[in-house]
Amino acid sequence: MRYTFPDKANESTQLQLHRSANESMRLQLHQSQGAHIISEDDIQKVREATDVVALIGERSPVRQRGRDFWCCCPLHNEKTPSLKIDPATQLWHCFGCGAGGDAFGFVMQSEDLSFPEAVRKLADRAHIELSEEARRGSAPRGKRERLKAVCKATEQFYHLQLMRGKGADAEAARTYLASRNMGGSVPYTWLLGYAPGRGSLVRHLSSQGFSAEEMIEANVALSKGGKLRDRFFNRVMFPIHDVSGECIAFGGRVIGKGEPKYLNSQETPLFHKSQVLYGLDKAKSAMASTGTAVVVEGYTDVIMLHEAGLTNAVATLGTALTSRHLRVLSRHAQHRIIYLFDGDAAGQRAADRALQFIDSSMTPEAGRTKVELCAVTLPDDLDPADFISQRGADELRRLLEGAQPLVQYGIDRRIERHDLSRPEGRSAAFADALSVLAPIKDSLLAKDYARHIAGRVRAREQDALEALARLQPPRATQGNADADSSGRFASGETSPDEGAARKAPAKTLSAAEQSRLRLERELLSLAARYPQVGLAHADALASTQWHSPTHQDIAQKMLDVLAADSSASPARIVSEVSQVVPAAAGVLTSGEMGQDLHPEELAAFLSEELGIGDAEEAVAQLRAQLSDPRGLSQEEYDFIFENVVGMQKDLTQRKLHHKPLSR
Repeated sequence: MRYTFPDKANESTQLQLHRSANESMRLQLHQSQGAHIISEDDIQKVREATDVVALIGERSPVRQRGRDFWCCCPLHNEKTPSLKIDPATQLWHCFGCGAGGDAFGFVMQSEDLSFPEAVRKLADRAHIELSEEARRGSAPRGKRERLKAVCKATEQFYHLQLMRGKGADAEAARTYLASRNMGGSVPYTWLLGYAPGRGSLVRHLSSQGFSAEEMIEANVALSKGGKLRDRFFNRVMFPIHDVSGECIAFGGRVIGKGEPKYLNSQETPLFHKSQVLYGLDKAKSAMASTGTAVVVEGYTDVIMLHEAGLTNAVATLGTALTSRHLRVLSRHAQHRIIYLFDGDAAGQRAADRALQFIDSSMTPEAGRTKVELCAVTLPDDLDPADFISQRGADELRRLLEGAQPLVQYGIDRRIERHDLSRPEGRSAAFADALSVLAPIKDSLLAKDYARHIAGRVRAREQDALEALARLQPPRATQGNADADSSGRFASGETSPDEGAARKAPAKTLSAAEQSRLRLERELLSLAARYPQVGLAHADALASTQWHSPTHQDIAQKMLDVLAADSSASPARIVSEVSQVVPAAAGVLTSGEMGQDLHPEELAAFLSEELGIGDAEEAVAQLRAQLSDPRGLSQEEYDFIFENVVGMQKDLTQRKLHHKPLSR
């Protein structure tokens, strides 16, 4: 399909149709995300009020080099700056992890937010009131928004019952919190609550206009014998928030005797235990500044650590740490993730389970995706709250600083189980400790640790290395299988093309194909950075035979955006295209060629280079037909032959006039 781009003063009917189609698509996008529609005017206001250099500079120190700014990428752990920020286009790109985009894209990737959530976040930062938020009396749109509204109303109800509720049960809840040093301002800070049960929540939510189906799906109520009942009864309530601070689930601790002692919300459309971490909304800024995350076992532990000044602590919720958790944490903590275990028997069982999480992501061979997961156990059967109360926060900080890599931690635990004074004990310790290395048996790290084990149990290093080679890698655990199905990667969501490519066997591209794909990326990136150049070369964007389906989708959507608004800014182009093609942000910000060249000169060169490549492929395909003429009539053969001759002449002339780039 070819696009015509008339002068702004004389827009054609075709351009207006493109604009209408684009607005319809944008409307459908926002509705499909279950959010209020944010107007394009409001999005543009937020975009203009946000300086991407300052935004990224809040997470990582930036330094100016020429007209661009550079910093270490906050999205992955690195020591050498590889993230470039262009203040003129308000775009950024990391040449280390391949991520890129505009201000909205940075917030989406760094805080795991949707596009509307990122707009709202930056609107709050810039003190801009969005028109959608001015309609506070209107009902939330979309299923997810309705469920979030149920959770918010429930959170407010429980908090009110704790702070103002009368009767012995509410008083018992307040007494329990005070006994755990969670009185004073703690209930206000963490919006703690009390669930009286007896249908009180159901009656309250019904009066607010929520249906039984919404209460059940949000998992704050359940149906028994055809009657709707409160899910939580006589419990101190801990609201669970997502990374942006919105309530999505609850945890409850029973008052007095009762089972289960702790009860969490079940899985809902909003709440997935394998990727949600309690306290992350409050801990993420401290994680970014310290580079370290601390993972504990329960919500009370998180609260006590934060109150003691250790504000980079979070907790898993009824599940062991998973790859999804690590993926979320690594966006905020760039250096270390420390798993802090209680000293009691339950904590030690959790420590043993954590060893099953050891995999190749912890080895040097993982490169930029390496995860530095460490572990430490509290002494004397203490939990974090008791440890801080008895020994102080400074002592806990010193303990965390000495946390060991999880592999070392696991090996030491296994060896300490055995009596090394006896040959039988040393032999058992050897086999037990070596089994920790099975998931990473082929890495250099495993070989080093095998030698370490040999030294601890007085075995020969060669015996340890041979035993290591004989180990069988363990089967993937269910937790890791769940984590791998998330469909998200460190650099953001993948397109369907990229997802399929990652699942398919790896193929080595030829040098010619790599060069071709690079030229495609350069042209797309140039058109995004200089929209008027993109308009001038719209025919090339429409007619190029893209070798990457993702590049083809990007070009198509970019043409839609330019047709809808020929004055669209680079940041808007990248933002809108990446909403439809998630991989687009990294592609459109990746251009490196011809920094000193005029954009029009570079675009003309790239367009012609790709056009010549397409023509060469077309001639080659026709020659292939002529080389095996079976099935062709004489008339068809003659027609193809004449076309090849004519196309070859044109191709020769194009190559003759196609000059290399001037410097």
